[in-house]
Amino acid sequence: MTWLAGTYSMKTHNNLYSKIISYENLFIAYRKARKNKTKKEYVIEFEINLEENLMRLHEELKNEIYFPKPLVTFILRDPKTRKISKSDFRDRIVHHAIVNILEPIYEKIFIYDSCANRKGKGNSFTLKRFDLYQRKVSNNLHCKAFCLKADVKHYFLEVNHKILLRILKRKIKDEKVTRLVGKILENGGGGEQELECHLAI
Repeated sequence: MTWLAGTYSMKTHNNLYSKIISYENLFIAYRKARKNKTKKEYVIEFEINLEENLMRLHEELKNEIYFPKPLVTFILRDPKTRKISKSDFRDRIVHHAIVNILEPIYEKIFIYDSCANRKGKGNSFTLKRFDLYQRKVSNNLHCKAFCLKADVKHYFLEVNHKILLRILKRKIKDEKVTRLVGKILENGGGGEQELECHLAI
């Protein structure tokens, strides 16, 4: 979950839909969706008629007749048991296409120390920030610093989509974008959670 800063600009954004569904953005999204999956059968199949498949996806989005395919659900035990809902490859392309355009808007207003799903803020960054605060607390208060590790059970399955969309609409005033996001959320939990991870604000 990525938290917003306490105070932030209320600048709103419109006319984003055409950027999201552009062929250029869909192609970039396709490259991201296929990363580390180039040998998967569903990727190979999509790539046989790549241009045609991307153009069909573009036309569906342009005419607002795009609907996500049903999710495939399976159990993953690595290391704890989790229920994963997997989106079709073409739907993952749409997820990345949305994130490509919305992420820069929200990145500017996220709290600096929030590290979930953010570029350049992986384990190394997180450990350095924890070490910094640990030394600050220890030096100033002459006491030990503690870290609480917690997890919100079934967060992505149970997050309230109406509230999530309401938060999204505060900044995104393009109704076509919010309708598209709504379709994805209604499809049963946001696929592999790529989109919800980025929009969980």
